[in-house]
Amino acid sequence: MEEVALRLKELLFPSIADIAVLSVDVNIEVVRVDAQCTTDDAACPACEARSTRIHSSYLRFPADVPSAGRRVVLRLRVRRFRCGNNLCPRRTFAEQITGLTRRHGQRTERLRSTLAAVGLALAGRAGARLAAVLGVAVSRSTVLRLVDALPEPEVRVPRVVGVGEYATRKGRHYSTVLIDVETHRRIDLLPDREASSLAAWLAQRPAIEVVCRDRAPFFAEGATGGPGRRPVAPLAQPELSEAAERAVAQHRHCLRSLLPAAPEPRPEPASERKPSSSPWPTGHRFAERTRAKHATIHALLAAGHSKRSVARQLGMSQNTVLRFSRADAPEDLFDGQWQNRTSVLDEYEIYLDDRWNEGCTNAWKLWEEIVPLGYKGSYQRVRAYLRKKRTSPRPVTARPPSSRVGAGWILRHPDTLTESEQLQLKNVRTHCPELDALTRHVRSFAVMLTGRQGERLPDWLDAVRQDDLPSLHTLAAGIDRDRDAVIADLTLPWNSGVVEGHVNRIKMLKRQMFGRAGFALLRKRVLLAR
Repeated sequence: MEEVALRLKELLFPSIADIAVLSVDVNIEVVRVDAQCTTDDAACPACEARSTRIHSSYLRFPADVPSAGRRVVLRLRVRRFRCGNNLCPRRTFAEQITGLTRRHGQRTERLRSTLAAVGLALAGRAGARLAAVLGVAVSRSTVLRLVDALPEPEVRVPRVVGVGEYATRKGRHYSTVLIDVETHRRIDLLPDREASSLAAWLAQRPAIEVVCRDRAPFFAEGATGGPGRRPVAPLAQPELSEAAERAVAQHRHCLRSLLPAAPEPRPEPASERKPSSSPWPTGHRFAERTRAKHATIHALLAAGHSKRSVARQLGMSQNTVLRFSRADAPEDLFDGQWQNRTSVLDEYEIYLDDRWNEGCTNAWKLWEEIVPLGYKGSYQRVRAYLRKKRTSPRPVTARPPSSRVGAGWILRHPDTLTESEQLQLKNVRTHCPELDALTRHVRSFAVMLTGRQGERLPDWLDAVRQDDLPSLHTLAAGIDRDRDAVIADLTLPWNSGVVEGHVNRIKMLKRQMFGRAGFALLRKRVLLAR
């Protein structure tokens, strides 16, 4: 029997000493385990004096980790001891089994750690659902409470720290996250992004040597100061890319030089020109109706009906039937006076066509432009004329490359460009001095960035200001305000890129607890979650 009890103890409590299993009762839903502590004494939690004097005993029923889908409940016999220290304020105390129970605990330590791990990964509501699947009935508030009760992690003071911001309420409230750049581990979260908070946090840790941050003014102000501390503010590649694309967009007309010259239309011989009065197009409602009448009338006449009989059957006048019968084809009837009559818009069509070719396709704007020129017609007539131009087929012509494509030629490494792209970029640089200067500045900065040549940054800024490139001037002005930090970024091997990945993770954790938990619980999850 003792051997069986020992095997049960090794099976149920492999890592817990000083406990004996008395019996195990198993049914469909619950596994009940009778157990008791085997030590002869216990330490007082107030004075830590050990005592062997037993005052009384009672039963505790802490829940344990489920087994095979069944709930496990311990029936634990707990002894109460008398404290032998006369100076101790406590007279009696209950024994606690290390690694199994704690004071006022309703769950064993391993069940608490399991639920806390579920809460760290999934927060309250989703954690409670997963716990129910595992066989533990627990509320979402209990899961969050177990997470909140976890101790603060011990984090060593880093040598290189990364600083970034994340939105706790987008557009209204932001907080700060601090990362160990060398180990990529989260160090701390600050409830705001004020310069004073960051400065106070750094002042408590004088061992920090390098602060990697962005060029936001509150981080720039908070990271200054400190003996031997060097700020690093990266020049983000998107900033240079956006500045280059804006510069190309300002000179997008230069990209049209890549298009071949459109061939001039060959004049059509006079003998091949079509008459101005062209027939109605196919699909026109009047044309289709005329063709149908012509076919019906000729079919009845071919069947032997007289013109008077045809007029009576179709509800037409005899003159109409006579006119249709004399026409060999329906196109012979397309000569009404309404087709070629003059319009008040005729003398303004040349102006509208020119404005249309220039790119102005707004009917209201064009109507406002021709009214001062003497146009007396309505806006609807102008709109109908432009609708015909919009729906009419246009000649297929090559389009010039977009500003983004042109900026891509400039921003990419020359060796990655195809032969065609290199020729097109060379053509653009030949026709546009500004884009040629932009290409030289971008490639010079790429060499400075990849070669860790931060000392060349002041000369690069001076060269940028000498050219007519407003977008690069704006970029240079922003760099100049934080020149020392940018030079450090172009020289040292550290940067704040690792912070962005942690910011995305924090956003995911925040959304899991949105509206339920505050900053303290979010901080605990961020620092403890793996």
